[in-house]
Amino acid sequence: MSTDTNPRRQKLEAFVASHPEDAFGRYGLAMECVRDGDNQSALDHFRKLLDAHPDYVTGYFQYGQLLAKLSREEEARAALETGIAAAKRQGNTHAASEMQAALDALG
Repeated sequence: MSTDTNPRRQKLEAFVASHPEDAFGRYGLAMECVRDGDNQSALDHFRKLLDAHPDYVTGYFQYGQLLAKLSREEEARAALETGIAAAKRQGNTHAASEMQAALDALG
């Protein structure tokens, strides 16, 4: 659900509506929802992103961070662990180490 005060989010919502499989657009919309404090919409968009694009590494990191912020630690762990595996498959050691640090911070 768009807000009148965020034209960027409105543009992204329109883009995603016409290009629902575009990973970068969906990721951008999820991040705008986070910025707006619309956590439920952000979670929904991250889930749709990662269901359609299971190797979208940055999505796992941001999704895990949002889940941790919402005190949903077990879900955050699962998202980060899946993201670490995706990053390793891609040879992205930097992303894997960032997500490992976030995972370690969960305790």
